[in-house]
Amino acid sequence: MFDSLSDRLGGVFDRLRGRGALREEDVTAAMREVRIALLEADVALPVVRRFIDKVSEEATGQQVLKSVTPGQQVVKIVNDALVEMLGSETADLDLAATPPVVIMMVGLQGSGKTTTTAKIAKLLKEMQGKKVLMASLDVNRPAAQEQLAVLGTQAGVATLPIVPGQAPVDIAKRALNAAKLQAVDVLMLDTAGRLHVDSALMDEMKAVSAVSAPRETLLVVDSLTGQDAVNVAQNFAGEVDLTGVVLTRMDGDARGGAALSMRAVTGKPIKFAATGEKLDAIEQFNPERVAGRILGMGDIVSIVEKAAATVKADEAEKLAQRMAKGQFDMNDLRTQLQQMQRMGGLGVLAGLMPGMKKAKQAMAASGMDDKVLLHMDAIIGSMTPKERERPELLNAKRKIRIAKGSGTQVQDVNKIIKMHMEMAKAMKQIRKMGGLKGLAAMFGGGGLDAAMPGLGGGAPGGDKLPGGGMGAGMGGMPGLPGLGSGNMPANINDLLRKK
Repeated sequence: MFDSLSDRLGGVFDRLRGRGALREEDVTAAMREVRIALLEADVALPVVRRFIDKVSEEATGQQVLKSVTPGQQVVKIVNDALVEMLGSETADLDLAATPPVVIMMVGLQGSGKTTTTAKIAKLLKEMQGKKVLMASLDVNRPAAQEQLAVLGTQAGVATLPIVPGQAPVDIAKRALNAAKLQAVDVLMLDTAGRLHVDSALMDEMKAVSAVSAPRETLLVVDSLTGQDAVNVAQNFAGEVDLTGVVLTRMDGDARGGAALSMRAVTGKPIKFAATGEKLDAIEQFNPERVAGRILGMGDIVSIVEKAAATVKADEAEKLAQRMAKGQFDMNDLRTQLQQMQRMGGLGVLAGLMPGMKKAKQAMAASGMDDKVLLHMDAIIGSMTPKERERPELLNAKRKIRIAKGSGTQVQDVNKIIKMHMEMAKAMKQIRKMGGLKGLAAMFGGGGLDAAMPGLGGGAPGGDKLPGGGMGAGMGGMPGLPGLGSGNMPANINDLLRKK
């Protein structure tokens, strides 16, 4: 998401940061490049003009040009302007009404409306404990109602039974009655779409809206259609009382222009962004976090949220107890690797961490992807239980057997062993400092660099996957290229204060 725009802006700001002082001509030249980058990212021209005018006015002020860190000041101004363009604040669903609260999903055919309906329903059920009922009003597209029923089963959300031959308005009435009888909190209506905006589509939506009186009317648009997505949103906003927008296929749009233009052009907040095919691949749209990702500042909060949602409490507790004793075997390493996979893999985590843009590019250039985690897991899985508990048993003969069993090379097995040795060494250092309490005490005086050598300056030498190395302390993934070369903050306090 926003990869090409982020790359272009990153280059512009790197040049600004490299200057000790800024002249007005420097800012003007930089803003010219930013304008081109935004237009290439498919951001609407009127939005680009307003954005550049606002940033240029603030960035050429005397306070900025004479600042000790003028480059950083300009980045902050751009960040604030991006947040404002995206909507300033996170827009929540308005569910403050007498149940059943009706959410009507509208949009063109093929925009991902039905899948998005199921995703939001699953989110409401799991995150807010709501009792949700879904109903498909799409009688035009073949098997549309059956599709929602299948998705409902996968998401664990009830769907309205299908009655062949019913009109959309009649289905909406039946859904409302069923929701009241079943004491449902939220009723989600998946309306029909068309290949383009026409009078028949609008008339049907207005009729359904009049019968169901929805609290939320969410427009689902495909971000891959770029400027056309903005045009569709404008057409719908002129006919229906929209309350928000959901952008789908955000994982496939490296430009992101639709997201940047949507709020400014329609005046409607972006409430959700769908980032994949799976039912849990949807997230609330947070302008501040998205702006941070675009400018390469990372999104630590999202990493914490992913960890909270995916890391199993009993595994974390067990590992913490072993860390306190200075223990760390291959089973613990395998648990760490599996947790990283559940959090989205190397690519997702690298995209959310501050200063990781170059590392992510280096990963792509070296052909490194999430298969690395799978290969590592396969190697550890090919070891016997005794070998996993006591890696020192792994002699040359055993390594050959493990390599054959996992379909890898002996040098790959050596890399895993080296990674384990570095992490085990870090665990022993933690124990010497008084366990986890001692590690926490170090945060005030020198950060993780002092507590766990190698985090900021790279892990000690040895066999590594392509690239520099992440250090022994940061989950033990030496295979992340570019890390350990100044990209990571020297003091974790810098991050903690910001949050």
